[in-house]
Amino acid sequence: MANFIIEDFKNAWNKDNNALVKIILINVVVFVSASFIEIFLTLSGAGDAFKLFINKLMLPASFTTFITQPWSLISYFFLHLGFTHILWNMLFLYWFGKIIQDNIGNNAVISLYVLGGIIGGLSYMALFNIIPYYDNRISESLMLGASAGVFSIVAGSATLLPNYTFYLLFLGPVRIKYIALFYILLSFLDVTGSNAGGEIAHLGGAMIGYLFIRQLQNGVNMGEGVINIVNFFNKEKNKKPEQNSSPKEETKYDISQDEIDKILDKISETGYSSLSKNEKEKLFNASKK
Repeated sequence: MANFIIEDFKNAWNKDNNALVKIILINVVVFVSASFIEIFLTLSGAGDAFKLFINKLMLPASFTTFITQPWSLISYFFLHLGFTHILWNMLFLYWFGKIIQDNIGNNAVISLYVLGGIIGGLSYMALFNIIPYYDNRISESLMLGASAGVFSIVAGSATLLPNYTFYLLFLGPVRIKYIALFYILLSFLDVTGSNAGGEIAHLGGAMIGYLFIRQLQNGVNMGEGVINIVNFFNKEKNKKPEQNSSPKEETKYDISQDEIDKILDKISETGYSSLSKNEKEKLFNASKK
């Protein structure tokens, strides 16, 4: 049975243009691994050792603590300890991430998730250290979860296609701009609550999601650095341009901003399915710039 699971995992991982699935798989694997480690250490009487270990992966509000574990700015947004926490984060990530992936490509999903997590985390640390209200929480505050990256993707999809409609149980058709605004407002109203750090991170993630799409529509790709780093560690992707590049293929990326704007306007008015094959290809290639 284990072999079948591993094979399914490999098949899902190795599919092309599946950044959304890969992000979800990483989160699930980290969650399952952390859960097994927690159970093993707790049963072995070393529960405190697990707490020390997991705290090193969570993002602290204290800059002094953060300096000793800078990797936590990345690790925290792949880390969950509660089943319902990861369940809802992954569901929202998939629902809204699919919109991003289908319309502007794989790289946009990666960029939004990573930038949302980083900016959300920095917003949390900055405001906890700037606003006096949070002074008594700084030393003990630690944050984990994909919510900041997820909020970035939610806000990004609502900015890209504000009139895209979800059909919700009991409510019927609801445009995603209202869904995004509802959750952003909830986070804002709870910035003084028990999960203040998480709510601040949500708002930071949502802000970068909005800015990312607006800048992309203006011809500026804020995620270029993120994708360059990802590609640096992906040897197969680094080899592809050498194997497949040609003068004819390179011209595919020579797309004017006016063409991109017209395609995005068409999506807003009549939906992604109304695009021609050529328009879809142009939009996909533009997202790779």
